[in-house]
Amino acid sequence: MPFELKIKDRTEKVEILEKKGSIYNVKIGDRNYEIDVTKVENGVYSLIYQGKSTNMEMIEGDSPNKYIVNTRSNDYEIEIIDAKARYRSANKGELGGEETIITSPMPGKIVKLLVNKGDKVAKGDTVIIVSAMKMESEYKSPVEGIVSEIFVKADDTVESNQQLVEIEPLVEN
Repeated sequence: MPFELKIKDRTEKVEILEKKGSIYNVKIGDRNYEIDVTKVENGVYSLIYQGKSTNMEMIEGDSPNKYIVNTRSNDYEIEIIDAKARYRSANKGELGGEETIITSPMPGKIVKLLVNKGDKVAKGDTVIIVSAMKMESEYKSPVEGIVSEIFVKADDTVESNQQLVEIEPLVEN
């Protein structure tokens, strides 16, 4: 089951293709890696890649699927974005506080706009497709509503956190 791994402003699609004992064949973005992973103790792992060994400690962060990863030379804050995390994120709108403006999490290029201003969308409908780092990502409506503004057009290059589409929520009477 593929998932995304976010480190700082970079997000990559990750898929475990095969596991044989402690050897993992992993696809990250469009590249494959063979990594030998051994659990040393709870939260501590030894990784061997291309004959080089690295120890890694994973510490749970302040919310689900967020971790601090320590190696000998660096510390990284990471977030694992799996189906469960996407579901939680998509359902924030029902509880209030969800933004109704879809933004680009990283620089990229608009591949396709699937809506026009004034269109009615259901929560979860794909609104726009953005290509970033050789991967296409679909961005979905966080709420049921009407497309009130489109800030970009097909083939536009966008920056990180740039506004793409605004959805005005439907209010039930």
